[in-house]
Amino acid sequence: MKKSVLSLLTVIALATMSLVQTGCGPKAFTKGEYDDVQNENNLNDQWSETDMQKVVADLVAGMTSHPAISNAKRPPILMVTKLQNKTNEHIDTQSIMDMVRVELSRGGKTQFVDKEAREDVADEYNYQNSGMVSDETKKGPGGQVGADYIVNGRLDSIVQEVGKDKTVYYKVTLNLTNLKTNISVWSDYKQIRKKFRKRSVGL
Repeated sequence: MKKSVLSLLTVIALATMSLVQTGCGPKAFTKGEYDDVQNENNLNDQWSETDMQKVVADLVAGMTSHPAISNAKRPPILMVTKLQNKTNEHIDTQSIMDMVRVELSRGGKTQFVDKEAREDVADEYNYQNSGMVSDETKKGPGGQVGADYIVNGRLDSIVQEVGKDKTVYYKVTLNLTNLKTNISVWSDYKQIRKKFRKRSVGL
């Protein structure tokens, strides 16, 4: 009788352990919903789309209000190039500069030449001059418009951590350089600092 009870208790214990282990197994995000991209996102201590939106909005507003753009007789032609990443994070700086270009173009005060498209343009010139395209519509070298200014910049960060407290500071600097004179006619930066506090995360 005692052996039967002991065996039964052993089976119950093993079954309970199995259920506990199953409940504590790997978890996955299985259901999502759309969120407003304008809502602030500070889910972790990394660079976020909220940081990008704040930085780009302020710097583009400052650039377009500068006389080199606001008082120009015709929309200046810009070439948006690189944003150096001097942080310890892997940040898609191309995405930041893409947003800069789009926001500048929305104002209608500037025009752009696309550095990234040069290889594609050269390939298309070769094709159009291969005899496959009519003389009336084909394009070729020598007709492109040169940029007036280059837009580039740098992303820096400082991380400080003491005990359970952590701050992350970002500074994004943009420059507008006259291609003819190599003079930087406008330069400005935007700063962001975020505070975090470490806490235990349960299962």
